[in-house]
Amino acid sequence: MGVDLLDFFDVTPTSLWLEDYSQLRALFERWRAQGVTDLRRFLEEDPRRVAECSACIRVLKVNRHTLSLYGARDYEELSAHLSEVLRDDMFQAHVGELEQMWTGSATFESKSVNYTLAGRRMDILLRGVILPGHEDDWSRVLVSIEDVSALEEARHRAAASEQYALGVFEHAPVSLWVEDFSAIRDLLDEVRMQGIVDFRTFTDVHPEFVERCMSEIRVLDVNHYTLGMFRVPDKATLLARLPDVFRDEMRPHFREQLLDLWEGRLFQQREVVNYALDGSELNVHLQFSVFPGHEAKWDLVLLALTDITARKKAEAYLEFLGKHDVLTKLKNRSFYVDEINRLQRKGPFPVSAIVLDMDNLKAVNDQLGHAAGDALLRRAGEALAKAIQKPYQAARIGGDEFAVLLPGADVRDAAIVADSITKLVELNNQFYGGPKLSFSLGVASCEEGDNVETMLREADAAMYEAKRRRNENARAPMEAEAVGKDVTGKA
Repeated sequence: MGVDLLDFFDVTPTSLWLEDYSQLRALFERWRAQGVTDLRRFLEEDPRRVAECSACIRVLKVNRHTLSLYGARDYEELSAHLSEVLRDDMFQAHVGELEQMWTGSATFESKSVNYTLAGRRMDILLRGVILPGHEDDWSRVLVSIEDVSALEEARHRAAASEQYALGVFEHAPVSLWVEDFSAIRDLLDEVRMQGIVDFRTFTDVHPEFVERCMSEIRVLDVNHYTLGMFRVPDKATLLARLPDVFRDEMRPHFREQLLDLWEGRLFQQREVVNYALDGSELNVHLQFSVFPGHEAKWDLVLLALTDITARKKAEAYLEFLGKHDVLTKLKNRSFYVDEINRLQRKGPFPVSAIVLDMDNLKAVNDQLGHAAGDALLRRAGEALAKAIQKPYQAARIGGDEFAVLLPGADVRDAAIVADSITKLVELNNQFYGGPKLSFSLGVASCEEGDNVETMLREADAAMYEAKRRRNENARAPMEAEAVGKDVTGKA
């Protein structure tokens, strides 16, 4: 039977080592007698003590698989090169094994590193057991060694891949959100079960359903970029204040997102509005995607948000410039021409207009400079902007020319607006020093079927007539003064 057992030891397809730990047990007894209680601390205080423990262990026999694993021809070659096999990364693992035996365990286990005789590094799983009948002296200990290098390499690759993915997520230069939409999926399914087919009409009639779906968004994680973009100190603060982010102008965009989901579109792109926690509005380009493998429940979705607020502001400013005069902030001639065409086609009639011309802009420019003239133009814009309310529109249509279009207003309504302009100009002159602001203006009106352009020419003619009378009135005192000087003979 003994021969059979030895044969079994030799042919086992696992690395087996038969070792003698009796000298180690004796060493432990001496240390205990010296008062050692914490073996780990004792060994770490002086690493040479670990080497002393290792020297106490005698290898008695190894099997064939061990020789093959370590690349040795025979036991003698392996034994002669044990210092090359057991080295480097073993310290902490070996301390762990010794600590297990110190505490009275008949078995021990550790993950460690060995080397083949050719120098290949091996990650190993080591298990040891004191053989029955040798518990008192530890003279026979059986150790098995399993090469787990491939397993450890795979684990390291998986860990590295996970770390890489986490790094990409955390440090991506775009706001990333991982969310759970499963509750929203359930709500949509409930609506389908009620027989609803036209989801757009359903959300028109039940806007509260959109609100409910918004409240069911569950945010699982966000990346570092998101914190800066939404003005929050940490993730916990953001997750606790999601109602401050998902609100107001987000609702119509989120409704469109729900409509896409209703139609089965699990990848979406659109421009939406969110809010930073300082209250500022964020225009974002949203990309929404359900993670592969989660299409049935929508329990894992990824949202990438790019802040396009600066771009939207630039677009709004360019749009403003396309329809506004930069100096006066009133509508410009381009808007004026388009609005005339629209009014001719669609009204509403009657349509009236007030055409205005600044009386003294050229003189101010010539005498005080263009900076003073620009200041006067800005004052003109202020006065007209305060006097004109929608749907009426005031526009600067030339250097010193302005027009007010009044859709739906008859000549009496236009006269009231003209009187309001006159009064606001008087107030403006009281508030500002320097050159006085004044207009010559003309008013005209037309009914449906009349030509708007003809009406504007009539208002323009009335304005020039008003300017002529103003100029005559201004000249009369000066002429009388000149005549008086001639009569008296005084220079």
